[in-house]
Amino acid sequence: MINLIEIQKKIQLKVHSKAVAIGSPKIIAVSKTHPMTNILPLINHGHLDYGENKVQEAVEKWTEIKEKNFNIKLHLIGKLQTNKAKTAVKIFDYIHSLDNKKLAGKIADEQIKQNKKIKLFIQINIGNEDQKSGVKKEDILEFYEYCKNLNLDVIGTMCIPPKEGNTKDYFLEMGKINKQLNLLELSMGMSEDYLEAAQNNSTFIRIGSKIFGERN
Repeated sequence: MINLIEIQKKIQLKVHSKAVAIGSPKIIAVSKTHPMTNILPLINHGHLDYGENKVQEAVEKWTEIKEKNFNIKLHLIGKLQTNKAKTAVKIFDYIHSLDNKKLAGKIADEQIKQNKKIKLFIQINIGNEDQKSGVKKEDILEFYEYCKNLNLDVIGTMCIPPKEGNTKDYFLEMGKINKQLNLLELSMGMSEDYLEAAQNNSTFIRIGSKIFGERN
């Protein structure tokens, strides 16, 4: 909890040091692989946004907690397989890793069946890396229109920038893509680059180790 408060202070300082005042991003506490005993202090402190990588782990950890606390928002930040879409729509409030048409179609179907609307981010492969998931930059407009036609609630875009190169350039490029799509939300920034992301208009930052410590 102390780590979270320190991160919030650092973001406030960084964001408000800019000439133009912008709102502070939401912090998603990435709780994947951490037991609920580590997470409860944050819940008791009033923190509401949590990130998980795996659907089954999220179900096991969060089903009971979410039934008691409707305000908690659960974010899927890992890759989603289509065969897990049904369960993902049930447990998660946000999915940050929408990256292909088959998955988009499956989520659309499940939303109708479950009468539940999920907030979605399109994952963009901003560095055109072969080993990473995400929609290619040149395909993003067409993919976004496809999602809109499925009545999906795409609220923004997400990226994991390459380790090489200038992170700021990738974040700026994400901002341009968002503007092009007329989207408001940007999911970018993790433990190592969250301050850079905050300065470049990220609205959701995904932080794990800096809050919970290194994973076992």
